[in-house]
Amino acid sequence: DQPMQTEDGNYIVVYNGEIYNFREIRKELSGLGHAFVTESDTEVLLHAYAEWGRKCIHKFNGMFAFALYDKKNQEFCLARDRYGIKPLYYTIAGNTLVFGSEIKSILQHPSVSVALNMEGMMEYFTFQNFFTHNTLYKDISLVENGTMMVCNLKGDIKIDTIKYWEYDFSDEEKYSSEQDYIEEFDELFRASIKRHLISDVELGSYLSGGMDSGSITALSAQEFPYLKTFTAGFDMNSISGMEIRFDERNLAEYMSYLFKTEHYEMVLKSGDMERIIPELVHHLEEPRVGQSYPNYYVARLAGKFVKVVLSGTGGDELFAGYPWRYYRAMTSLNFEDYIDKYYVFWQRLIPNKSIHKVFAPVWNDVKHVWTRDLFKDVFGGLDVKDINSPEEYLNLSLHFEAKTFLHGLLMVEDKLSMASSLESRVPFLDNTLVDFAMKLPSRYKLANIGEIQRLNENEDGSKMKKYYEKSNDGKLLLRKAMKQYMPKEITSGVKQGFSAPDASWFKGDSIDYVRRKLYQKDAHIFEYMDRGAVHEIVDEHLSGKQNR
Repeated sequence: DQPMQTEDGNYIVVYNGEIYNFREIRKELSGLGHAFVTESDTEVLLHAYAEWGRKCIHKFNGMFAFALYDKKNQEFCLARDRYGIKPLYYTIAGNTLVFGSEIKSILQHPSVSVALNMEGMMEYFTFQNFFTHNTLYKDISLVENGTMMVCNLKGDIKIDTIKYWEYDFSDEEKYSSEQDYIEEFDELFRASIKRHLISDVELGSYLSGGMDSGSITALSAQEFPYLKTFTAGFDMNSISGMEIRFDERNLAEYMSYLFKTEHYEMVLKSGDMERIIPELVHHLEEPRVGQSYPNYYVARLAGKFVKVVLSGTGGDELFAGYPWRYYRAMTSLNFEDYIDKYYVFWQRLIPNKSIHKVFAPVWNDVKHVWTRDLFKDVFGGLDVKDINSPEEYLNLSLHFEAKTFLHGLLMVEDKLSMASSLESRVPFLDNTLVDFAMKLPSRYKLANIGEIQRLNENEDGSKMKKYYEKSNDGKLLLRKAMKQYMPKEITSGVKQGFSAPDASWFKGDSIDYVRRKLYQKDAHIFEYMDRGAVHEIVDEHLSGKQNR
């Protein structure tokens, strides 16, 4: 039961998550004289704070968000795990600190008002994501990943922000042979899987046709006979271009056959997007990293059969799974040149050249927002003075994507799984495995590090296909390590994200829905956006000129 407190009443906590190494920490604390009355990791967290104070957070291997009241020192602490797997929001309303796992809970407080954060809106419509602690809600912020916020309660609210952990990608030559790296990865990955499989409720795994969920399923099935697996596919009757290969059910079914899993799948159609949007928005609260309704559906499917599900999130960001994105790491002249090139590439929704036209009705309120500075600030604290090699630029890209793109994926993953009372666990984000991946030499991630070329991800047709084929060399070590467990069709397969064929649906089956939403005269977006500029973008997509 929460809030939970220590017997002396000095420490009180509310907590969400899983600390996978809590038994080891409990044993250490018992040796130091601590007595426990439950079998929970929550109580271990409390006693760890009582024993080591803020430093206890370095001992935790897991996913968590917690709020802890230190009555003894009159301090209040908010903290999130290293990677930001579990969300935690806060706002300061007058002299009151309000916090919660969801924005909608904060909005229940009588001192909190609802307003749009227009600076956050500019950030989102540039990057299709948030790179700062901003949200779309004015004055409501996100506790950043790897961060502890400590509030002194002896006077007016004063918050110290402590960054206790940060990504640190760099090439380190630990072993002389590739086989040594493969063996260490195998040992660490297996150990992580075992930790993440510990559960007193029924457990399953997502299973797409790709490397990451397939790797987790392959090893989990060895530990857990008749593992339940879950896949979402797409109806392909009206699909064209590159999206023809978006449905991965055949490969997922093949892996289910090989690993003897109890397999469940569903097929999504264009109308499924249309009907679920209101419910999706309620749970997601704000958009991040693209369309996420397929994630919602597959989580809802899994939630009917299990309470815990393993996810492959993190494999791409740790082991370089997006080679076509990293081409800029090989061509930059210096750090500023790198920022200029990569910043243009990550303008996902509205490019700088037209953003003033789109947001003309409110431009005077947002023109001070320099999104290039927001982009550059992601690298704050890194030593970038003497960077000049392809490997160093690759590590900058991995740092950037782990802090931004991966974090967005994790936010979506948690919210949409918890909407179905489903706990999603991410074995790739085990502390020991992440520490290993960050120091893994670049040659074990990409084969042709000097040959990566530029790719417009919105381009259709044969150019896109040829580029994917040429640059499909990411996650080398993961692919080689998993050859002993998985079929060649998977370990040598082309990288494919979990995306619906929206480019085809939006100009085909769902064209009436798009028009109904974006052409209606009283749509609220036109309080902020110029009607003509919006319709120009929509028309580009519906006419097939560009994928919007």
